[in-house]
Amino acid sequence: MALHARLLTPTDYDTILVQWWSDWGWTAPARDFLPEGGLSGVMVLDEDTPVCAGFFYTTNSKAAWVDWIISNKEYKKKPQRKEAIALLIEILTATCKNLGFSYVYALIKHPSLVNVYKSAGYTEGDSYNKEMIIKL
Repeated sequence: MALHARLLTPTDYDTILVQWWSDWGWTAPARDFLPEGGLSGVMVLDEDTPVCAGFFYTTNSKAAWVDWIISNKEYKKKPQRKEAIALLIEILTATCKNLGFSYVYALIKHPSLVNVYKSAGYTEGDSYNKEMIIKL
């Protein structure tokens, strides 16, 4: 297994991410809703195959926001898929820490993704959704 990560590129939104959101039956967020027009994010790949991606928003407080985690529905390798998502959360969290943030906020609905965040040290907030926060 050769999982590795890279920053999102200007073409990822149109060539990869919009299709992934569609594959999962979701409407893609508008590019200008995403941080830095869809560039403040990370993609994890297995060799040359994109597996998952996510974004981080910066704020004028000590809190950053990690969101819009999406994956390649066609990528079926196990346990690599789970490891790729865990790596993505780890990298997004570390990026926020390296940028000087003290907290990272995430709003999550999917139970298995909640568990990945918990494994990374996040704790649950309110219960209407899963608000995941980590003190860095």
